[in-house]
Amino acid sequence: MRTIMRDQRRVRGDVSGVSARGFTLVEVLVAIAIIAALSALVIPVSRSFLAKARQATCLGNLRQIGIGIESYLQDHNDTMPNLEAGRRSRDEDLPVMDNTLNEYLSSEDVFHCPEDKTFFRDTGSSYLWNSTQSGRNKLRLVFFGVRGDPSRVPLVTDKEAWHPGESGVNILYADYSASKEFKMNTSP
Repeated sequence: MRTIMRDQRRVRGDVSGVSARGFTLVEVLVAIAIIAALSALVIPVSRSFLAKARQATCLGNLRQIGIGIESYLQDHNDTMPNLEAGRRSRDEDLPVMDNTLNEYLSSEDVFHCPEDKTFFRDTGSSYLWNSTQSGRNKLRLVFFGVRGDPSRVPLVTDKEAWHPGESGVNILYADYSASKEFKMNTSP
C-alpha cells in the first residue's frame, strides 16, 4: 500500500511527501491592494515627469527658433522679419514664422510643441510671433515701454497654456533666452 501511495505522489509531482499549499484569498487581496496603492503613487509622478520633459523639449524648440531668427537677422541687416502673429490654416498665404524661418532651421518639427495636439497640424506652428516687433531693428525693440532690455521683450510664445506652472506658456525673449517665466515688469 505504501508503494502505491508513493507512486501516486510521484505522478502528481509531490515527492516530498508534503502536499502543496496555494495562496489564500486574503493573501491575494492584500497583494492586489499593495500593487494598486503603489500604482496610485507612481502614475501621477510619471505623468508629471513626462509633462516636464515635453516642456523642456518645447523650450529647446524655442531656443532653436531663436538661432533661426539670429541667422535671419544676419542676412537682413539686423531687421526683424515682418511676420503675422500666426495663421488659421496652412493654406493661407501669409508671412509667418514657419514659412519665413524654415530655411534657417533644420526641420519644421522645431515649430511643434510636443504638448500641442492640433495647432501644428492645422496651422504649421505651435507658436505665435510677437508681431509688434515685426520690421524693427534688433537694437530698437520696444514692448509695453520696455526699451533696451532684450531679456524682457518676448518674440515667440506658445499658442496655448499647455505646460505645468503658473503661466503655462513658454516664451522666447529677444536675447534668445527661453523661459517658462513671464518677465513683464516694466520697472528698470
